[in-house]
Amino acid sequence: MNKRVLIVEDDPEIISLLKENLKYEDFDLSFASDGNTGLEKARRKDHGVIILDWMLPEVSGIDVVKMMRKENIQTPVIMLTARHAEMDKIEGLESGCDDYITKPFNMRELIARINAVMRRNARRQHDDNGDMPLITVGDLSIDQNSRKVFLKGEELQLTATEFNLITLLARQPGRVYSRKQLLDLIWDYSYAGYENTVNTHVNRLRSKIEENPNKPTYVITVWGVGYKFSDEL
Repeated sequence: MNKRVLIVEDDPEIISLLKENLKYEDFDLSFASDGNTGLEKARRKDHGVIILDWMLPEVSGIDVVKMMRKENIQTPVIMLTARHAEMDKIEGLESGCDDYITKPFNMRELIARINAVMRRNARRQHDDNGDMPLITVGDLSIDQNSRKVFLKGEELQLTATEFNLITLLARQPGRVYSRKQLLDLIWDYSYAGYENTVNTHVNRLRSKIEENPNKPTYVITVWGVGYKFSDEL
């Protein structure tokens, strides 16, 4: 598992806090204090995870993520920010962040998130080394090897987490996953109160794959339980 962590942050107090706490976790830390430098270091593609502040000099963290994903840099990103609004979280996730944590934050929780993202990425890389079957359901096709999803022949722009979510569900149509199970399997953590993370990602995924997101045909809500991929198509 790649233990290299790139921290892109301009607040000296937070940098000192992260250095002091993460040094005991066997992480190999590197730092950047502005968006341009952070992007240049991200282009090396040698980090296991990037912790990225939203509000940065020169180039914002959200724009750094967008440029990374446009350049097909798939290193996992945890957005670290003081912005608490739900729409800000959605914007961060939609731009390609793998996780999102707000300031002030609990250091133990951040460490757990880092480890979870690293484990998840290690599993993804392991899966990418195998030959995975193409999943075709209705007008939707999921190429597990190239990690691409097509709707009526047109490629969809999904985040890494959205791809992992649709693939997990589509591999077993009809199987119902609770929100807690999805947190464990996709995000690799299970903190009470974070079920809304699942809802947000499902809603964003539906906006991309469903003709009418309010009446989904692929990702179905099982009320009181969770979600499943339709087994009726």
